Amino acid sequence: MALNWLLSRPTVANVVIGARDEAQLRANLGAVGWSLTSDQIARLDQASRRPPAYPYWHQMGFDERNPKPTIW
Repeated sequence: MALNWLLSRPTVANVVIGARDEAQLRANLGAVGWSLTSDQIARLDQASRRPPAYPYWHQMGFDERNPKPTIW
């Protein structure tokens, strides 16, 4: 689920996976070929939300000069 969620992120171009053995490789490759629902993605987005790092948290107060991206 985590790999599928990462692949659905608009800013992620690819995901590099590592595997200890063939079973883990097969499990990781199972992240493709299906999609999470929009509700599942929203719930995972909320669970992983973090406060923006500096300088982004500081710039959040200056909307007229620094419009917020849609991910905030």
